[in-house]
Amino acid sequence: MTTMQMNQTGSTSIELPTLPTHRAEDLTQGGNQALIVLNDQVYSLRITRAGKLILTK
Repeated sequence: MTTMQMNQTGSTSIELPTLPTHRAEDLTQGGNQALIVLNDQVYSLRITRAGKLILTK
């Protein structure tokens, strides 16, 4: 749930909900590739040598 708060200066700030966070290295179990399933579709998550992420179907 998103909430708005007014701080001491009178401006408002928005607090966004906390999203689940996963380390790519944990998903790949120390390797460079993992499979992710969504709605019976299999996707490949790969960590490149340059440290970028690639998600392919």
